[in-house]
Amino acid sequence: MIFITLLKFRKKASEVVEVGKKIMQNLPPGVKIIGTYWTLGRYDSVWIFEGKDEKDAIKLWLPAGDVVRTETLVSLSREEALKLL
Repeated sequence: MIFITLLKFRKKASEVVEVGKKIMQNLPPGVKIIGTYWTLGRYDSVWIFEGKDEKDAIKLWLPAGDVVRTETLVSLSREEALKLL
């Protein structure tokens, strides 16, 4: 499964970066980071990652609860979505 997480910083960016480093060093088994981006607008960052199920998404973000607010979306590729039509 592909997940897209939108993040809003709750602490200073330097604190968020430190937590992000720890998350990247301790990924749950089966989780693969596809990309991370800092953004302008409503959200401060976007992470795109792959995992086997929603539990992986929860495990990934538990350590960050004090420094970021997250909204995670489950996504399908365009090809997968078209097969459902």
